[in-house]
Amino acid sequence: MPPSDPTVAFDIQPHQATPIYRQLVEQVQRLVASGRLAPGAELPSVRAVAEAHAINPMTVSKAYSLLEAQGLLARRRGVGMVVAESVTPTSRATERLALLQPALEAVARQAVQLGIRPARALAAFEQALASLDPDKENA
Repeated sequence: MPPSDPTVAFDIQPHQATPIYRQLVEQVQRLVASGRLAPGAELPSVRAVAEAHAINPMTVSKAYSLLEAQGLLARRRGVGMVVAESVTPTSRATERLALLQPALEAVARQAVQLGIRPARALAAFEQALASLDPDKENA
């Protein structure tokens, strides 16, 4: 998989409370769990990610190192970081939802603080999902 592959285009939000390295770690975890990043798939180089998002290369390096320590990534000489061969996608929906749970809880807190009713918040969430990928059903 070439580094410019859109499946590994990271969505970095520098103004979020979540540190950038954490955003990278969590996005790779989700891409691997969903199977969008298969074992052996190459990740973009530290330099490429840093340049594309105007962030410090050490931030990207920290994220990749944490993922390597978790066993999700492996360093391949001459190639860079790849998804570890031993990693398999998470086929169970409950495990994939567990990766989403912290974000859902944060949004739920915000909805309560804003006084938004649950049904209205759910409708807004469904609309946001549909706007991102209207052709696919969400599992």
